[in-house]
This record gives sequence, C-alpha cells and structure tokens, in this order.
Amino acid sequence: MPTAIEFNNISKEYRLGLVSTRTLSHDINRWWKTKILRKEDPYLKIGEVNDRAHKGESEYVWALKDINLKVEQGEVLGIIGKNGAGKSTLLKILSRVTSPTTGTIRARGRIASLLEVGTGFHPEMTGRENIYMNGAILGMTKKEIDRKLDEIVDFSGVERYIDTPVKRYSSGMTVRLGFAIAAHLEPEILVVDEVLAVGDAEFQKKAIGKMQDVSKGDGRTVLFVSHNMESIQNLCTSGILLGNGSIVKSGRIEEVVDYYISGNLASVEDVGLINDTSKYRPKGTTKEVEFLYLERVSKYQIDVNDPLIFRMKLKRNAKIKKIQLLALIDDISNGGNRVGLSFSDELILPEHKNEFDVEFTIAHHHLTKNRYIMDFWIGIGDVTSSIKYYDMLYDTLTFEISTCNGKFFNEWHSYWGQNCYSSVNVTLK
Repeated sequence: MPTAIEFNNISKEYRLGLVSTRTLSHDINRWWKTKILRKEDPYLKIGEVNDRAHKGESEYVWALKDINLKVEQGEVLGIIGKNGAGKSTLLKILSRVTSPTTGTIRARGRIASLLEVGTGFHPEMTGRENIYMNGAILGMTKKEIDRKLDEIVDFSGVERYIDTPVKRYSSGMTVRLGFAIAAHLEPEILVVDEVLAVGDAEFQKKAIGKMQDVSKGDGRTVLFVSHNMESIQNLCTSGILLGNGSIVKSGRIEEVVDYYISGNLASVEDVGLINDTSKYRPKGTTKEVEFLYLERVSKYQIDVNDPLIFRMKLKRNAKIKKIQLLALIDDISNGGNRVGLSFSDELILPEHKNEFDVEFTIAHHHLTKNRYIMDFWIGIGDVTSSIKYYDMLYDTLTFEISTCNGKFFNEWHSYWGQNCYSSVNVTLK
C-alpha cells in the first residue's frame, strides 16, 4: 500500500506564558552559541518534556520531540497516551492548525479534521451554510456537496436545526454535524480527536461504524485519538503510544494498548484524594455538570466484605435537572480489564444551588484480591440503550482488596474468576 502520511523528525516547542516562542534576543543568543561557539542550544538544554507529573523550571517545553512515522493508505491508526502526551498537538500539525518547530510532513490527498467542538464552523452561519463552506475548503464543487447534503444531515440527526445558526447548537449537536461533514465529504485522510466523547453512546457507536466503512470500504486513512480503549481496539488496526512528546511504542493496536495499560497502571499507588480533576478529564466533555473533586472515604486496603465509599463535589454549569452517576472499576493487576460497573438511580438536582456534595457507596462489590482503579462519569439516560455524558474522569481513585473475613489472601488463582461471593446463605437439611 502507498504511504498516505509521513512524519519526518517532527518536533514542536512552546514557550510557556507567551503567544510566540521566538524573540530577537533569544534568536541571537541561540545563533551565537550554536553557530559560532559550536555549543549546545542553551534553551533546548534547559527545555523539558511535557510531563504533568513533574513541575519544571524551564520556560520552554517540548510538546513533541523527534516524531518519525509512516501511515499507509487505508490504515486506521489509533493514537493513545495520557493527557499532555502530545496527541492533539500531532493532529493539529497534520491538520495545519499549527506548524512544527522542526521537521516535515508529507500527506497524500485532502485532510478533514474534527479536533475540537466547533472546529471548522462559523458560529453565525447556519448548519447548511457550514456544510457548503467546509466542502468548498476541501475543494469540492457545489454539485458534489449537493449530492452529499441529505446524507450528512440525516447522519448528524440535526434536520430540524439545519437552517439555524451553529452558535445555537448544543455541544453534542455541533460534534454530530462536524463529524458528519468530515466523514461524508470524501477526504482521503480523516483525523478525529477525542471530541467524540461529547456525543452520546449511540452516536459514538454510529461514528465508529462510519469510520470503519470509510477505511475498509473506501480505502481512506483514519487517525483516531481516544481515551476509550474499547473504541480504539474496535476501530483501529495499528497504533502508537505517545509519552512526553515521543513515540513510546508502535505496532498492532492490541500490543500497543496492552503495553500502555500495563505500564500506566503498574505505577499506580494509593490515590485517595483528587482536588484537580482536570488532569483526569478527556478533552471534549461538555461539563454541563462536572466533578470538582473526588475522595475515597474507605481505606486503601479493604476486606472483601467492606463497602466502597466515595465522596465527590459536583457543579452544575447548565440547566440540568437530573443526573446519574456511574462508577467503573478496572483491575490494575490484570492488565486494566474492566471488572465492574455501578450506576445510580436518577438524582434530582435542587434548583436553589449549583454545587452538590455526594456520597457514593458500593455496598456489595464481590471483588477478590487485587488492586483496582476507578473511572467516574456523570450522565443521564438508559444504560441499556443510550446515555448522554456530561463529564468523565479516567484512572482516578485506587484501592486494594487484601483480606477475606479479616485474613490475608495467600493466593487467588485466575481460574477462580474475579468475584468472591462471601455473603452466601446456605441451609443444611
């Protein structure tokens, strides 16, 4: 297969706190040290990687460093990594939203991108007008767009509002229309950032199916960024893991995801309080109701029979009347496999205030010996069909099941399963 995209030594450097990374004094100093004195670049020497776990002192930061990558035509490439790893920067450079500090990119064909809510839209123009504008940008004629119009509108589900200015659309409507435009206007390369998290579960499934059709049926290239490993593995054939601006691993998507999960979770320790939830939130969540902080009330090490108790503060930022809370449990000791889901009944939010303290208790979890990590979501809907999500936090609080009836486990064999039903009624007759 011919190469669709080629990244050659791509690096991107930002100067913190300023719009531009370049000043005359810095350029002269760099030129003097590197060209005349033949020394290391004084700014790159103190430059630091984009690592949110450590606070650096440098005013420079590398968002990307020496990215070399080839993507074949028809390939569906998944790009994963923690927040701040450089995923969005890589896509922005490919989409020509920003330019690299060093390196070049070669791409064959037209590129359609869905990077953030509202990307490529003029807020004062209607949905219909934005469809024609985006098609024109991609080099399509009016007749070509006319043939695709009904299909785009039908897929997006915004028929009723297609002649309404986009500024009046909700975040979910904007994303649905944006994806429909990007996927149906026949670009050779489709670039989708994690913005699909804004859509409801039904639309996410629909979008994944469309991207599969685009790649397999039409032979187009897809680059997809997501924190949802299930979506990544369902859609993508290959993947790269970014860490601190560099490619940590590349290859088959299953291998890359396994490597990411095992490495990411192996270092997880006791996390019982999170005051800054932004570090755990994927880009694109609407935050119509958001988490302000999370706390694990129960101890880090607990017994099989102990309840799991969490406290959290929520903030309402829109006219939302009711919500549901979801807690998802992943097994750190078993490669990050999801082992449980607990969701609340509908909670009616009081009208007289916008911040709420919540206690979330899982009384009977039936988990066995292992270490676990929690995801927390806010949404509303039917878990069996479709849920609209307002906020999501990934890989947050941790805990460990270490004892059974007060006695430490010696060993738990995998063939016993992942649940331990200790509260069992047995009648002897």
